[in-house]
Amino acid sequence: MFNLRTCASKLRPLTASQTIRSLKHNRPAAPRTFQQFRCLSTPVAAEPFLSGTNSNYVEEMYYAWLENPKSVHKSWDIFFRNANAGASPGAAYQSPPSLGSSLSTLTQAQSLLHAQPNVDKLVEDHLAVQSLIRAYQIRGHHVAQLDPLGILDADLDSCVPADIVTSSDKLDLQAFMERLRVLTVGGFYGLQESDLDKVFHLPTTTFIGGNEMALPLREIIRRLENAYCQHIGVEFMFINDLEQCQWIRQKFEAPGIMQFNNEEKRTLLARLVRSTRFEEFLHRKWSSEKRFGLEGCEVLIPALKTIIDKSSGNGVDYVIMGMPHRGRLNVLANVIRKELEQIFCQFDSKLEATDEGSGDVKYHLGMYHRRINRVTDRNITLSLVANPSHLEAADPVVQGKTKAEQFYCGDTEGKKVMAILLHGDAAFAGQGIVYETFHLSDLPSHTTHGTVHVVVNNQIGFTTDPRMARSSPYPTDVARVVNAPIFHVNADDPEAVMYVCNVAAEWRSTFHKDVVVDLVCYRRNGHNEMDEPMFTQPLMYKQIRKQKAVLQKYAETLISQGVVNQLEYEEEISKYDKICEEAFARSKDEKILHIKHWLDSPWPGFFTLDGQPRSMTCPSTGLTEEDLTHIGNVASSVPVEDFMIHGGLSRILKGRGEMVKNRTVDWALAEYMALGSLLKEGIHIRLSGQDVERGTFSHRHHVLHDQNVDKRTCIPMNHLWPNQAPYTVCNSSLSEYGVLGFELGFAMASPNALVLWEAQFGDFHNTAQCIIDQFVCPGQAKWVRQNGIVLLLPHGMEGMGPEHSSARPERFLQMCNDDPDVWPKASEDFAVGQLYDCNWIVVNCSTPANFFHVIRRQILLPFRKPLIVFTPKSLLRHPEARSSFDDMLPSTHFQRIIPEAGPASQNPEGVKRLIFCTGKVYYELTKERSGRDMEGDVAIARVEQLSPFPFDLVEKEVQKYPNADLVWCQEEHKNQGYYDYVKPRLRTTIHRTKPVWYAGRDPAAAPATGNKKTHLTELRRFLDTAFNLDAFKGHF
Repeated sequence: MFNLRTCASKLRPLTASQTIRSLKHNRPAAPRTFQQFRCLSTPVAAEPFLSGTNSNYVEEMYYAWLENPKSVHKSWDIFFRNANAGASPGAAYQSPPSLGSSLSTLTQAQSLLHAQPNVDKLVEDHLAVQSLIRAYQIRGHHVAQLDPLGILDADLDSCVPADIVTSSDKLDLQAFMERLRVLTVGGFYGLQESDLDKVFHLPTTTFIGGNEMALPLREIIRRLENAYCQHIGVEFMFINDLEQCQWIRQKFEAPGIMQFNNEEKRTLLARLVRSTRFEEFLHRKWSSEKRFGLEGCEVLIPALKTIIDKSSGNGVDYVIMGMPHRGRLNVLANVIRKELEQIFCQFDSKLEATDEGSGDVKYHLGMYHRRINRVTDRNITLSLVANPSHLEAADPVVQGKTKAEQFYCGDTEGKKVMAILLHGDAAFAGQGIVYETFHLSDLPSHTTHGTVHVVVNNQIGFTTDPRMARSSPYPTDVARVVNAPIFHVNADDPEAVMYVCNVAAEWRSTFHKDVVVDLVCYRRNGHNEMDEPMFTQPLMYKQIRKQKAVLQKYAETLISQGVVNQLEYEEEISKYDKICEEAFARSKDEKILHIKHWLDSPWPGFFTLDGQPRSMTCPSTGLTEEDLTHIGNVASSVPVEDFMIHGGLSRILKGRGEMVKNRTVDWALAEYMALGSLLKEGIHIRLSGQDVERGTFSHRHHVLHDQNVDKRTCIPMNHLWPNQAPYTVCNSSLSEYGVLGFELGFAMASPNALVLWEAQFGDFHNTAQCIIDQFVCPGQAKWVRQNGIVLLLPHGMEGMGPEHSSARPERFLQMCNDDPDVWPKASEDFAVGQLYDCNWIVVNCSTPANFFHVIRRQILLPFRKPLIVFTPKSLLRHPEARSSFDDMLPSTHFQRIIPEAGPASQNPEGVKRLIFCTGKVYYELTKERSGRDMEGDVAIARVEQLSPFPFDLVEKEVQKYPNADLVWCQEEHKNQGYYDYVKPRLRTTIHRTKPVWYAGRDPAAAPATGNKKTHLTELRRFLDTAFNLDAFKGHF
């Protein structure tokens, strides 16, 4: 704590103006100390003994008096007491009484001597002023004039915080003075009205003084009002880093800091012209078309360009953007610089689509463009990621793509590649994915080193009033969880917006942390151009109808300032209108829609020039014995010296070593070999998800931990080869939606990487259903954007209850795009052709070798498709779930079907039943068959690749057993699992000549029972059905 005596104000008999002038010329070089100054009304000229060298003597006497009043002469004691009580220097000084002085004079001197010092009051006053300054810094944004319409409070609260004096612009003068009285005279701060003209020393936690170290209270309040209560509201005092808080204070408090020269103002006007006239042009030409225009927030375009300009100047050369549909066409045209004719032709209902897939509406499409930034004269690459209507779903996708681009260019600090995310106010507050994405922002394997978030705050969500849409004061409050500063700004003040955007870009460049710009604006039309907003917001839209456009208001301001004249303004409008008209004329020549022209993540060199695969074959996915052995040896060792691992892990590694010697692999070792071999080929691998480093079931152990040294780890996979690609394995936050979206974005950036996301349990993927439904499944069909992401989903009915059993394979199979009633066209490589035509690949492998092959095939294919793998749990350690090196050598491939290879295959005519199954249930079927001694009567074939369905191999297997009835057996319930997908395709395969019977659990609402006995009873029942050769007699 400060000693009260050292906090006491140093007496300076100066007026306010003289104090300020003195401090300007005599500002110490050392950092400012916490000293207060009290202003007295008598000028220095009237008190000559306080000037010149005498002042040093007086100062020494004063400090001595503070330490011990009795250490100075009585006259000095009286002087300091009186001055401290507020008396002027002339009145404070009392001559010592002479020997012949009267009794009355002596009595007066004694009364002054006994006057109580007012040091405590002086300290309290200064602390009160500092509290007032802090109150503005914390709560000034609550009274900032943010709403352009002047009818709503951005924080949904019309009350003024009790500890600040709001500006007279907010309340009338009488109310202002009354509020000042309440806060001062006997009120919250205990100041007097007369204190408004007293000078107070400024603490180091404010910059309102500029070069001045002290200001009168009245000026302090005025400057705080200007900094925090006008068109910018700054939220930052929750940040727990002093340096960052000081940085923000300096940016917004320093007097005169928000200044623009005439050239900058003209550039801002020109950008507003383009933003506004683009929307007006679209409205004139296609008044009845949905376009989700930007009217009411036209300042967004110059705002984004300002952020990009500033970031480009700071070294950024790649900006990846994500945004909702509102204003998207304007951003494409005026920020990304998409050709206008390509945008205009999208409104032509006769335009034909020639690309593969189904396409998407124009306000969902993305774009990739490299151009020169005219302000910085540097190359800049801009990518706007395509997105669905599901607001905020693109947030983690953008972050993942940004992380990937940073990784591939070696940008470990985010100085070259950055993300900008645009949001709507209702979605930013309402969508949980925003919170999930923020929590990735500072994780080591997920950080993108700062994102600039721009919220288009329409103060309405479709038809929902913000007071019904959120419980927090602002829609941006979610950003506070990661200490991101939030800059609220009135969008009808373009210069304030530009300043805030400059600060936001500079913040990101300086601290590499997230920052939010909240553009408080309005929506001139309804949710779309055909919507009637007066139904639900009549008063708001009456005001909006009266509201001048921001372009008109700003143009009038610049004309009045003499920055531009009316003719120059009109010429700027005419110039852009002409550009639009010429582009419109050219757009009529466009007859074909090329969605490839809207690709947000091109892969140069991977496809041919016309976007086709360079071949339609897949080489062998096998490896040499030497490579298998080498990878196995590394997987079973610790490649770092003096590294103590856990005893249990030593046994696991020893077991791996034994398997390598015996030329066998289990699931974990097969995965190790698949990934390790791809690293040798220069393929970067990234495995992410909850607990993936060890593995949910403690089988993987890709990250070893030293038992004696905290945080010392080893990743043996990165010690395989001298020049291998890097391997990234990272536990993620406890998020599926956000992390899967992130990994999908990472996989977008390059085809030469294998990106895998593993769910802790397969059913947990359903909290990421939006990413699966809107991006993974239809991404290529909508946006001509291939993606090779791999989803590893642990699956299996093992009596663990309804939540940890099913990865819901029925959902993935239901979304497959193959026709169950049509046999695919024959081709030279039927299997690869099927893969090329499908929207994703769904497999459930029953052997480690097949899992090894399907992972390697994912990269060796000449194109990219998402891969859904239902991975095992109990099979990870099942003694029969082992594969030989022989199944993984050169010339071996992934087996779409593993046919019967036992006694039944030796006498196919004698086989009475052919059971098709997939996954773990195979081992239960073979055990039951062996126990019943039915190896010759029942054949079991495993469908390893469920989609695309292997029609050719299934047909071959069926034809091999002409006398067998056909049964599909699964451990899942009948209304779940694979049956509804497989049955019609099996029927198509056999030309509907036989029925396809079902053996499995009965239909149910839950994926599995929670009772172990019931689980075993169900298992016994469907196994009995599968091997009862008379079970289906009499059924049709």
